Amino acid sequence: MTMLTEAAVNDALRTVEEPELGGDLISRNMIKDLRIDGSSVAFTIELTTPACPLKDEIETNVRGALGPIGATAIDITWGAMVRRAAPAQPQQLVPGVKNIIAVASGKGGVGKTTVSVNLAVALAQSGATVGLLDADITGPNIPLMLGIQGQPTASENNKILPLERHGVKCISIQFFVPEGQPIVWRGPLVGGAIQQFLRDVEWGDLDYLVIDLPPGTSDAQLTLAQAVPISGSVLVTTPQEVSLSDVTKALAMFKRMSVPVIGVVENMTSFVCPHCGDATDIFGRGGGERFATEHGLEYLGGIPLDITVRQGGDVGIPAVAQREPGPAAVALSALARTVAARMSVRAAEAAGQPVLTIA
Repeated sequence: MTMLTEAAVNDALRTVEEPELGGDLISRNMIKDLRIDGSSVAFTIELTTPACPLKDEIETNVRGALGPIGATAIDITWGAMVRRAAPAQPQQLVPGVKNIIAVASGKGGVGKTTVSVNLAVALAQSGATVGLLDADITGPNIPLMLGIQGQPTASENNKILPLERHGVKCISIQFFVPEGQPIVWRGPLVGGAIQQFLRDVEWGDLDYLVIDLPPGTSDAQLTLAQAVPISGSVLVTTPQEVSLSDVTKALAMFKRMSVPVIGVVENMTSFVCPHCGDATDIFGRGGGERFATEHGLEYLGGIPLDITVRQGGDVGIPAVAQREPGPAAVALSALARTVAARMSVRAAEAAGQPVLTIA
């Protein structure tokens, strides 16, 4: 029987690269709790995010590296330690939050809130700790889309306890106003509410705080950029020109405020008939990808029109949480994995570690 040694196992694992960041698993200190018993080996691989999109590739390469040295049984446990993608501030409003992801659009009606909700839920499904802040103060829809009712209570240290659904901690102004009452506030009040949701909510320790911004470029975006270090922003558009024109302004705003942009999502790319399978490009197609290319941004993917998104949003069951996910849910889950991976790359860069260049 082959008797494996720790040195032999480590040497084999040095040949396996982390496909997103580059560098081998040993040098990146991703192998934990190594145990060897004859030809059996067990260990934990600590990922930089539980939503790692390349987990299967890593496992295949690990098994391929250990087999030739005589490992007959390989027991892999997966762990994750999410790092900060933006440096913490001395007086940070949300000290327990590692990464803040802003979801924005240039105009309303493009599905920004749908993307925010499903991004947050999909990240939580992967095992990450996630919060969702509804910063669309005058048009709060997240409670409906998450199926949350009720009013937050206070913690022992007199902070607001967010409500939770689908594994996501959530706060929204909708929790504090009567149903159907309009919120007619000037800009300073909107900014003040966002600051209070950051400062006075008991978010706890979060891997990701997703913030659903209102459409356009206004006080809400300015307040957020000045109040907290945003790890990255996701721009949501639809294929038609009017949406692309407005998202250009959102991009310019983030550049002016030195907020990093993760990439562009094209929502409503096409409608796939559930009966015949034919795709119809109701709003056109490819505009988001062209926009990303023209501005040197990453195209994060397209989300098709899918009736299950509307049905789930109306009853508080996001697409990615439905029992039988449709094509939009598949795309939204893939988006969450991609965003998490890009956050890992930014965290490595912030820590001064070398990373692969994303094409």
